[in-house]
Amino acid sequence: MSADASVGDVEIRLQRLGRMLEISRDLTSTSTLEPLLRKIVAVAAELTDSVGASILLQDPRTGELRFRTAIGAPQLMDIPVPIEGSIAGAVLTSKEPLIVANAQADPRHYGEVGQQIGQEVRSLLAVPLRIKERCIGVLEAVNKRDGQEFSQEDVETLMTLAAQAAVAIENARLVDVLQKANERLGQLDRLKSDFIAIASHELRTPLSLILLYATVLRQKFGSAADTQLDAVQRAAMRLKNIIDTMLNLRYLETGQMELSPTRFDLRSEVEGACEDYEALAETGGVVLKADLPDQPVSIYADREKVRVALDNLIANSVKFTPPAGQVQVTVRRGGDEVEVVVADTGVGIPPQELERVFDRFYQVESHMTRRHGGMGLGLSIVKGMVELHGGRVWAESEVGRGSRFTVVLPAKAAPAALVVGS
Repeated sequence: MSADASVGDVEIRLQRLGRMLEISRDLTSTSTLEPLLRKIVAVAAELTDSVGASILLQDPRTGELRFRTAIGAPQLMDIPVPIEGSIAGAVLTSKEPLIVANAQADPRHYGEVGQQIGQEVRSLLAVPLRIKERCIGVLEAVNKRDGQEFSQEDVETLMTLAAQAAVAIENARLVDVLQKANERLGQLDRLKSDFIAIASHELRTPLSLILLYATVLRQKFGSAADTQLDAVQRAAMRLKNIIDTMLNLRYLETGQMELSPTRFDLRSEVEGACEDYEALAETGGVVLKADLPDQPVSIYADREKVRVALDNLIANSVKFTPPAGQVQVTVRRGGDEVEVVVADTGVGIPPQELERVFDRFYQVESHMTRRHGGMGLGLSIVKGMVELHGGRVWAESEVGRGSRFTVVLPAKAAPAALVVGS
């Protein structure tokens, strides 16, 4: 071989290597399966100077090989190829490349392919698509141009491409599975949200009637039925709170929650919330007290929604604090922000659970063994209400010693976008 020929071969090899680097970057940037497969067969034909190329992937459910894409032969799509008695099946099983110089004379050649594409398959090079020890399919180059035979260099080139392609295909498949799973979760989430909306609205009418008739019966029978009617009204009010909680959650999730901010004294709002939960705390043997500044703490926010957040925080701390324990609510002003801290001497939260306490429907206790009631929505509502105002909330805790929930809200006017809704 002459020196010029050797230099020419080196240049061709360098060009191929450069092209392989480009292809590698291109493959890793494509996460959708079908465009990825089309790129791979186009490159396979280009690098081996072949008339055509194709990819067969093994169906993970049936185990059979199926054509997924082929350059110049779209009619091959999804044609099954038997593993036993086919060239592709032999490569899949052996996990080794195979050159077939005369496909028509090889008994393993699957003749139906040529009939489908209306083109005679004279020669082919097939290599496995391997991921470690697992083979997911076969990459084929068909009919070398100008009647040439496939070389060992073609084998090495196609094997290198197949190694990159197999990883890219598997990644694209995983992305596809994740996307479908996310779509399904989205559908389930919408169904759940719709169910909450329908159930909440449907329950409101009979609940209103229960409360109305309880009031009528109290007026009719007076103190003779106080005990029974008190029980009815407590149960009805508890159901009303559950319905309101579910609706608040839905409005937060769908972005339908609107803010109606006004200027008010946060100190008096906290004081009112503590008074409302004082009876519940006393029933459980818990001391509930407020540490409030002497001067008003002015804040520009939606008073009703701030109260919802306060109610949920205080109720949560009272519920998880054992008898003889204490819950303290503190209000502080700092610059352009106000801070509300609800600290208790309750059961505490394990460190690994701390980040999840604001998740919807999440409860530290197992639903099978838990001793405290509730739906696990209170703290999620708190987080939603606080963030809707442009504030932030976090929890600190120590198991057996209690928890501390901190809410920070901007004291000044909310941004215009938050005033009309989110």
